[in-house]
Amino acid sequence: MDVDELLTAAVNEAGVDNFGPERDAMLEGLSILVDSVNREAKLSAEGEAMFAATIHSLLTRRLGIEDWHARHPEIGEEEIESILFGIGLPRTGSTALSHLLALDRNVRPLRQWEVIAPTPPPDLATEDTDPRVLAVLAAIENPPEIPVEMRALLPISPDGPAECLDLMSMTFRCVALDAMAKTPSYSEWLRHECDFEPAYRFHRRVLKLLQWHRPPSRWRVKSPAHTLSVDALDAVYPQARFVMTHRNAVAVIASVASVEMIIGGMTMGNPDREYIGRNSTDVWDTALRRLLAFRDRVGDDRFYDITFDEMESDPLAAIEGLYAWLGEDLTAETRTAMEAWVERNRTERAQIGSHRYQAEDFGLDREQLRERFAYYEARFPNLRISGSL
Repeated sequence: MDVDELLTAAVNEAGVDNFGPERDAMLEGLSILVDSVNREAKLSAEGEAMFAATIHSLLTRRLGIEDWHARHPEIGEEEIESILFGIGLPRTGSTALSHLLALDRNVRPLRQWEVIAPTPPPDLATEDTDPRVLAVLAAIENPPEIPVEMRALLPISPDGPAECLDLMSMTFRCVALDAMAKTPSYSEWLRHECDFEPAYRFHRRVLKLLQWHRPPSRWRVKSPAHTLSVDALDAVYPQARFVMTHRNAVAVIASVASVEMIIGGMTMGNPDREYIGRNSTDVWDTALRRLLAFRDRVGDDRFYDITFDEMESDPLAAIEGLYAWLGEDLTAETRTAMEAWVERNRTERAQIGSHRYQAEDFGLDREQLRERFAYYEARFPNLRISGSL
C-alpha cells in the first residue's frame, strides 16, 4: 500500500480534499500504520484488498465529515450537554450494556448506521425514512466477508449502538486497526508514543455533527479502546463520566485473542497465534494500568463499576444502580424495552451456542496471566471480578 495513492483515491471519490484541522496527526498515524502493514503484516491478497478498502472507507468518511464542518461552521458551536463513556477491558459485558443504555430515548447513543454513513448528518425529521438505515441493514444481514462465528460474538443492528472504534480509526490512532493484522511497530507506537488528543478532538467534532439536527446532546458512548487513552479523553472531555465493566483478566485476554484470531484469519489466512496472544496481553496490560493510574489520580467519583457477572445474572439491577448513580430516572418505557432486549438476547445466544477459547491456544499460561494481572483484582477488593474460563 502507498499512502499517497490511498489519499488520492479517497479525495477523488469524495470530491473534496479537506481532512480537517487534525490532518497532520491523521497522516502521522496513517503513515506508521501503512509502513507497519507493508513490512510486517504478511497479508494475503484478499487481506491486502480488505485493509486497503478499510482505509479508503475511513478516509472518505472523514472527508465527508470535515466538508460538512467547513460548509457549516455553526456545527462547531454545538454543545455536548453531558457524556458517559463505557470503558474498561474488552469482552466484559460492555456491548450488552451499551445496547441497553441505547434504548433510553432521553439520551443519545452513537448508532451503527450513522457511523457507517455519517454524512449527510442525521435529521430527526427524516431519519425514519432515511435510506441509509435500510442499506446498512442489508450490509449487516448479509456480510459475506465476515465469518459466522464473528457475527455471533457481537449483536449488531443498524439503529443499535456502535463503538467509538470507527471514529478513532478515522484518525489512525486506534487499537482496532492493530487488531486487523500483525503490526508490531504500529502497536508499539500506539502503546508508548501516540498522542491521542487529536483523535478525541476529531471524535468530538463527529458527535457535534451527529447531534446538530438530531438531539438530544446527552451522549452514551463506549469502547474498550478508551482504556488506553483515557488521559487524552479527559483532556478533551473534562466533564466525562465513566461506567467501567470488569471481568477476570485471564478470560478477557483469551477471549480477545480468539476474536483477533478470527479477524486475522480474514486478512492473513494463517495468523500467528502466539503473536496475537502476546500482543493482546501487552496492549491490555498497558491500557489497564493506564486507566487505573488515571483513577488513582482523579479519584473514583467519576466512575461507576459493573462486573461481567452482574451483566450476566441481573443486567437490569446493574442498570438501576447506574441510573441511581447518574441521578437519572429509569422510566417504565425504558425498563420495558430493556427487559425485552435481555430476553431476546438470551434466546439468540442460546441458539448460537457458546464461544469457546482458552489461553493455551495462544501460547499463554493461565497462572502467569493471573500473576501479571494480580494488581487488577487487588485494586477492587469489593468487586467480584470473575467471569473466568
